[in-house]
Amino acid sequence: MPEYAILILPSANRVYTETSSRLLCAELTVFGETVVSTDVADVGVRTIGGADYVTFTTSSALTGDDVAALSNLSSAYVLFEVAGELLRPLALAPRDRFDSDLLTIQKYTGKTNELFTKLLLNLTVLATDRPRALLDGRLHVLDPLCGRGTTLNQAMMYGYDATGLDVDGKDFDAYQQFIKTWLRTKRIKHTADATSLRRNKVRLGRRLDISYAATKEEYKAGDTRTLTYLSCDTLHTDELLRRGSADVVVTDAPYGVQHGSRTQDAGLARSPRDLLAAAVPVWTRVLRTGGALGISWNTHVITRDELAAILTKAGLTVREGGPFDGLAHRVDQAIVRDVLIARK
Repeated sequence: MPEYAILILPSANRVYTETSSRLLCAELTVFGETVVSTDVADVGVRTIGGADYVTFTTSSALTGDDVAALSNLSSAYVLFEVAGELLRPLALAPRDRFDSDLLTIQKYTGKTNELFTKLLLNLTVLATDRPRALLDGRLHVLDPLCGRGTTLNQAMMYGYDATGLDVDGKDFDAYQQFIKTWLRTKRIKHTADATSLRRNKVRLGRRLDISYAATKEEYKAGDTRTLTYLSCDTLHTDELLRRGSADVVVTDAPYGVQHGSRTQDAGLARSPRDLLAAAVPVWTRVLRTGGALGISWNTHVITRDELAAILTKAGLTVREGGPFDGLAHRVDQAIVRDVLIARK
């Protein structure tokens, strides 16, 4: 049987680098179950020449389309075909539409690792009824707790439309400044409008609407993508977006004791547990039938079984077993992050 080895992309985050090989094994297994044409088996980690590789076998040789699919694995650096004691590199062709600095240039405390964000988006898209859209489709990605926009930027990399919500006005300001500067610096054709966000004559916050294209030719032809950031309470999601308009909902839930949710009436904050219990049904209403929700969270705040019960009560089917049970990993001493994927 053909054998292959993936050299893992180094991460700036040492802790994530230590766990990325295990996460990549799970992600690779899901790729094999959904978008690779041949059976993927014997997935594991092997040290070759002092470096860790994720290795696997297939029932037949990978096709060009298979290599293109595996090019989008979150932590894949180089893909090799194993030939005895030799490694023959295979040319990767990731879907990325823009330079990698779209994902890496922002540095701030609490930023979700961009490799993990890509893994979460990949697994969620692969759980939908259109898994091949990861490779060649146009999707609408919603991150209802988007912070400073790591998920939005990964959606841009894939050529998807994206909408994000976050109540923190400082995050909105920081992301608006970053993305406008980045688009201008890269000379990417776009329009950007920042306006007040209102619903039934009540001011909810602010909004940023961007229309852009990866090339001037696409922009001229009207082949544009949309990026929207709504600075408001995530519980307004189903009031501001059409029902069934999102193909995937992807979010990294708050890790701490409280998550701010300021309104005109109060400055109170919800615990992450209360927030998720209230928000998941709201997010689900915006998700289309056949779409999927992917959520990462701190297991010290809410248990896996508790969150799975919230997702199930909202009408979602949680993916369990195999690779979906091996995604928990330590972020720091106070945070053990896990992932749940569920389809509507």
